[in-house]
Amino acid sequence: MIEVMAESQGNVIGVRISGKITTREYEDTIIPRVEAVLKEHAKVRFMYVLDGGFQGAEAGAMWDDTKLGLKHRHDFEKVAMVGGARWMEWLTKLCATFISGEIKTFPLEQLQEAWVWLKS
Repeated sequence: MIEVMAESQGNVIGVRISGKITTREYEDTIIPRVEAVLKEHAKVRFMYVLDGGFQGAEAGAMWDDTKLGLKHRHDFEKVAMVGGARWMEWLTKLCATFISGEIKTFPLEQLQEAWVWLKS
């Protein structure tokens, strides 16, 4: 399940993810939200929060995430990855080579610090 977090406003989007992300959820929630922000702002700041119930993503959702990142590689000002398994931190750092913005990972217990960084 993907939930847009209440702290999302302006060019800042935060999503909390639990369970397994479906392709449909990604296409219905994340893509339109990013596109809408970019119509109003030059850059977007994005946060993924992977809670303890995160179980991964369908291949189509991962492909959609890759395409979105490549399409808007110069439009992400900051991306925060909060929580998730250790391999997610490695994957996030690998993805950093494809976008021009800053990417930072945080453990789940540093969610508030992640918001501060994302909004600063």
